[in-house]
Amino acid sequence: MTAGDTGGSSDTPAPRPHAGAVLAAGVVDDLRGPADPPGADEVLEDFVAFTRLVRGAGVPVTTDRVAAYLQALRLSDLTSEVATYWAGRLTLCADPDDVVRYDHAFAAWFSSDPRDQRMGRPSQPKPRVSTMAALTEPPPGTGDGDEEETPELRVAASGEEVLRDRDIAELSIGEREHLKQLLALLRPAPPKRRARRRRPARRGEPDPRRTLRAALANGGEIGDLRRRARRERPRRVVLLIDVSGSMSPYADTLLRFAHVVTRRTPTAVETFTLGTRLTRVTRELRQRDPERALADAGRAIPDWSGGTRLGEVLRAFLDRWGQRGVARRAVVVVFSDGWERGGAELLGEQSARLRRLAHKVVWVNPHAGKSGYAPVQGGIAAALPHVDRLLAGHSLTTLAELLEVLRDA
Repeated sequence: MTAGDTGGSSDTPAPRPHAGAVLAAGVVDDLRGPADPPGADEVLEDFVAFTRLVRGAGVPVTTDRVAAYLQALRLSDLTSEVATYWAGRLTLCADPDDVVRYDHAFAAWFSSDPRDQRMGRPSQPKPRVSTMAALTEPPPGTGDGDEEETPELRVAASGEEVLRDRDIAELSIGEREHLKQLLALLRPAPPKRRARRRRPARRGEPDPRRTLRAALANGGEIGDLRRRARRERPRRVVLLIDVSGSMSPYADTLLRFAHVVTRRTPTAVETFTLGTRLTRVTRELRQRDPERALADAGRAIPDWSGGTRLGEVLRAFLDRWGQRGVARRAVVVVFSDGWERGGAELLGEQSARLRRLAHKVVWVNPHAGKSGYAPVQGGIAAALPHVDRLLAGHSLTTLAELLEVLRDA
């Protein structure tokens, strides 16, 4: 039947509904029941519209996943935000990377005042704000009046900026969850080094072998002069993370930072933890899933939040790993506050030894970013003469600055 048969003015055939819409509508019909309250159809349409938002966020939501999602809602308590969240996460997400996108879409769609009817469609929908807006306190005088309020976009932006500059040790549990998402967005650029082998290039020194071969193929006539240049390869980066008791507020975030750097160039990054002993966690941090990597690394570290003997542990690293090639011409980053229970002289000697092997030595001290800080502790005072850069690693901004230092090393 055409549009003309129904009295329309056009002879164009009516468009066929999308297969996903037909399947979703069929599942919606199954969800409806004789005891459904008024407005249940609008509720189910909201859930179908939510799946389109998740698809727009980058999650590959297929029609079978939509059907599974609606079936899961049928067995869930629709008045519970937790049950609604997990019904979508378990059915719409198929990859660990989809979870972050799903979380943003869920927060943008369902986040509202807890006193509102979340499962219904409000008569006047409120503008959705970013989840980062929860990091700042609402301005005084705002309430739940009937008057329409104009959202200020600077709230979300300022919340994220505040989190970037906040001291990691002072963050709440919710802010640490936001920090995990921001760490996953970092894109570190590894430092480069010139390799010995050369490759064909437009600019560089002449390549006699390729030039001669081209001349023989051209009957002995020399045409263009072939050139070559040295290749660039990622320079090895060694991360030494202090996990003693004084560094425990930062240790988890620093290991997550090490996981981000390791995943960028797995074969060019080595990670060790320092405490009462030396522990290599490179293999654990090469896993793709950050939660599994951090859990395996935590099980592998026997001296978490214990004492520290930086001089002895640094000597163990140089004897077993550094002298044999791990630290040679590498960028070595030491994350520590410099507290040393043993003698500071040993730490100074091993720091000088490390400096002779490494390309650059960077010391990251979380306390260096606080006002009035002075490197007067015995350990940091002994190691500082043999360090190229002293940075503060107490916030996300300072960790991003560290990535720039590594890129330019």
